[in-house]
Amino acid sequence: MRPEKPSIVADLETKLNASPYLFVTDYTGLRVDQFGELRHRLEGAGAECRVVKNTFLRLAVRDAGLPELEGLNGQTAIVLGESDVAAAAKVVKTFAKEFDKPTIRVGIIDKAIVSADQINAIADLPSREILLAQFLGVLQAPASKLVRVLNEPASALARALKAKADKDGGVAA
Repeated sequence: MRPEKPSIVADLETKLNASPYLFVTDYTGLRVDQFGELRHRLEGAGAECRVVKNTFLRLAVRDAGLPELEGLNGQTAIVLGESDVAAAAKVVKTFAKEFDKPTIRVGIIDKAIVSADQINAIADLPSREILLAQFLGVLQAPASKLVRVLNEPASALARALKAKADKDGGVAA
C-alpha cells in the first residue's frame, strides 16, 4: 500500500467516528457545477459531501467498527455531518428531485444500516425545531386541561353572579 493511503483511510475513519450518520450515494452523471451546488446546500445543513474510493470506504467503515456496507461499486460519494440527520436527508432528497441525481444507495445511522427508502422517510419528517414544538405542545396539553378543569367551578360561579347582577340591574356597592 502506498504511504498516503493509510492516512486517507485514517482521516475518513475519523470523520465517520465523528458523524452520527453516513449516506452512501451514487453521483454518476452529476456535473461538477451541480456537485458544487450539492456541497453548498449540504454545508448549510451542517453536512458535507465527499467523493471516496470504494476500497477506502470499506476499510474506514471496518476500522470505525460500523456495519459492513454491501454493494459498493461505481462512483461513490458520502454524506456525513455532526448535526441533524433529517436536514441532510432533506437536502439530498430535494436535490435529487431537482436534478435526478445523486441516488442514495444505503446509509448508516447510529451504527445501524438503513435503506434508501428509510432515509427518504427521514427526509419527509418535519424539522427538529417543529418536532420539539409539537412535543412540547403534547407535554403541555394535560397541564392546561387540568388548569381549565380546576378553574371551571370558580368561572361558573362568577358567570352565575354576573347573570344575577345583570338581571337585578346591578349590584349595590
